[in-house]
Amino acid sequence: QVQLVESGGGLVQPGGSLRLSCAGSGSIFSRNTMGWYRQAPGKEREMVAIITSGGIRNYAESVKDRFTISDHAKNTVALQMNSLKPEDTAVYYCNFHGTCGPLFRPCDSWGQGTQVTVSS
Repeated sequence: QVQLVESGGGLVQPGGSLRLSCAGSGSIFSRNTMGWYRQAPGKEREMVAIITSGGIRNYAESVKDRFTISDHAKNTVALQMNSLKPEDTAVYYCNFHGTCGPLFRPCDSWGQGTQVTVSS
């Protein structure tokens, strides 16, 4: 299995910035994608940004040009969030999708989530 440890959430004023980080560990053979999803109260979980092992990035329309996903280290992903809005308030979850050992099977893991609150 894969363990994901998230950090970087918190309270920020509208227009501010936050950076989320997620580090994966465990029996990882290969990574297909890592990314961030979020869930606001009363809403379904939605994709925010994902990055493939080849560096292809995909963003939700609502965060394009404000959020940037990066993977500077192996099995680690960061989300730089700028120009934050109150509607960005949610619990943010890190996701890993790939192949895991010892039997090299597909695996899909989630972090515990980190709260991001945008409020004045």
